[in-house]
Parts: sequence; C-alpha cells; structure tokens
Amino acid sequence: MMDAVEQAYRRQWARLLALLTSELRDLDLAEESLQDAFTAAVSAWPPVPDNPPAWLLTTARRRAVDRLRRAELAARKLPLLIVEEGPAAGDDRLRLVFTCCHPALSMEARVALTLRCVGGLTTRQIARLFLVSEATMAARLTRAKKKISQAGIPYRVPSGEELAERRDGVLAVLYLIFTEGYAATEGERLIRDEPAAEAIALARMLAELMPADTEVRALLALMLLHHARRDARLDSEGRIVRLPDQDRSLWRHEEIAEALAVLTPGPPGPYLLQAAIAAEHASAARPEDTDWAEIAELYELLELLTGSAVVRLNRAVAVAEAYGAERGLGLLAGLDGELPRHHLLPATRADLLTRLGRMEEAVAEYGRALELVGTAPEREFLRSRRAALTR
Repeated sequence: MMDAVEQAYRRQWARLLALLTSELRDLDLAEESLQDAFTAAVSAWPPVPDNPPAWLLTTARRRAVDRLRRAELAARKLPLLIVEEGPAAGDDRLRLVFTCCHPALSMEARVALTLRCVGGLTTRQIARLFLVSEATMAARLTRAKKKISQAGIPYRVPSGEELAERRDGVLAVLYLIFTEGYAATEGERLIRDEPAAEAIALARMLAELMPADTEVRALLALMLLHHARRDARLDSEGRIVRLPDQDRSLWRHEEIAEALAVLTPGPPGPYLLQAAIAAEHASAARPEDTDWAEIAELYELLELLTGSAVVRLNRAVAVAEAYGAERGLGLLAGLDGELPRHHLLPATRADLLTRLGRMEEAVAEYGRALELVGTAPEREFLRSRRAALTR
C-alpha cells in the first residue's frame, strides 16, 4: 500500500533514522537499513500494521544485523560513531542535525546530508535545490557519510561556544528543509506541509535551546509567517494564487501572531531581515497597504549582507512594485549566469516585460521559465500567463 508507506516515510523517517543512528553508531548503516525497511513495507503492506513505526524500526534493526553479519564488520563498525549521554530522547532529531552539520564537513555537504537524513528528501530533490546533477549530489552525500564514519564525529548536541559556532549551518539546513515544503522543487504538489512542519518543529527545538539568539528566533518567525499563508496560496483547483490576490481571511492569523511575538530586535542578520520582510506582508490588511518601499530597502540591506542572486531577484520585484517595472527590470541584468536553472528569473522578467508592453519578449521569457519549472501547479500558472499574452 504505497499511500501508507509514503505517509510513514514523510512522518517517521527522521525520528526512526535518529534512533537507529543512536543504536547502531553508524549513520550510513542506519540509513541503508531503514531504507531497506521501507522497501520491505511496499511489498508487506497491506495489511498495514497497527504500529507502522514499530514495524519499520524492528525490520530496520533486523536488516542492520543481516548487513553486519554478511560483512562481518560488527566489531569494527559499532564504535565509529560516538554516542554521548545528553538530551532526552525527544531531542534525537536535533542530535542528528548537529551531527550532519559538523564543521568537519563542507557547508554544502552539511546541508545536503541533513536534507537527506533529517528531511527525508530524495537525492534528486536535493540536487535541484543545489542546481547540480543527481550523480554529483549522490557522490557528495556518499563522501559526507564516509567522512562522518572516518572522523568518529560524536552523535550529540554541542554546548557552549561550540553550539554558537555551529548555529549558522544548522539554520541553513532548517530553512532549506522548510523551503522544500513551502515550494517543492518537483512533482504534482507545490506545497508539502510535512517538510515545512518538520522544519518548524526543529526550529522550535533550537529556539528553546538558544532562546537569546535573535537569528534563531528570526528563522522560526520567518517560517511561521510563510507557512501561515498556505491555505490561500492555491485555489480549489490547485492553481497558484498570487500574493496580491490571496484571500487574507484564509491566512492562519494565530500563527502570524505567534511569529510576530517570537521576532525580537537584534543585529541585522539574514534571517532577521527576511523575517522583517515577511512581517511587512503579513501586517498589511489589504494588498494596497503593503509598504513596498520599505520592503525594497530591506532587500537592499539583505543583498549587501549576503551577495545573493536570489535576493537580487526578490529585490527587483519589490523595486518594480515601489518604483516601476523599468527599474525592477534593470536589477535583473546579469543574473542569468548566476541563476541558469532558476525558473523564477525568466518568469519575473516576463511579468515585468508585460507591464512595459513588450509582449513578444515576455512570451519568450515565459517559454524559458516553462523549460525549467519543476512542479505542476507552477507549470500551469506559467502556461496560463503566457496564454493570456498570446490571446
């Protein structure tokens, strides 16, 4: 029963992998054995067991023992991952995050490995996030897991100065997991509540662990503000509804209130600035009340801080709203080399060209966006926009 297996995968992957890693002391072995268990479930279910997580965990443990026996490596493999006494069992996922985000790994490897192990994303999905081939990402994940084993990286949540030093990598991981739920990279569904909710749950854990850190709190606020709009982002037919056209009564205002309460002033970091932008949108009772000039200024600060091409793309949208499409279009110049596979770049350019009456150029840009887009709702949205111009 594929639906039951997929549901269990989305809901239980991170928890089961964290527990297995703690028991087996080998991340690679734990992941392979758990994947074996899910593969076995595809043929063994139905009937679906009364306790699917327990069935999967028991099966994974058996597969791990089989693997160790066949390879005759138990004596050598078990000590590789040092499991230290620390947080309660409820923090196992957080242990897994910090293990995957260890500074012995490159930043790309940390993010990719945690997306795979904690977020449960496929190698293909992670490859799309990083704009690399699936083979390249698979090799990167393999190298990262080998390095964890070879280095004897401890399976624990760090403390003191080490905790603060490793924060940035963890925040980047959580936000990318959230992004995969907020705007999926491929498939029929644009919005996937499970990864977004998982990222928010982990961010809450981190905020409890580091309550005085304004960037940790800002990331939690940012994700809550975005997630609060989920019910209004698609219509009853599953079609995308642009932010100005959304029914704001469908926004989860209790989540917006929680986010605004979590958000506290501090030094201008990347998540604090992004949360401030999201708060401007969430605080506007009507689309025309949005302070686009303030948002454009916040994006300018964010671009100075990060140098990100994606930030420049978003800044262009805000500048176009505040000061006109021509100025916004000018900010997009030179981004094609930095965002060669990002469908929102040609889509944004097409929208601004349409506002300027340059219809033929806009149609061509929509065509480029359609070649790059990964989800069915976004593809349908772009097709409808292009069709409106050709008519």
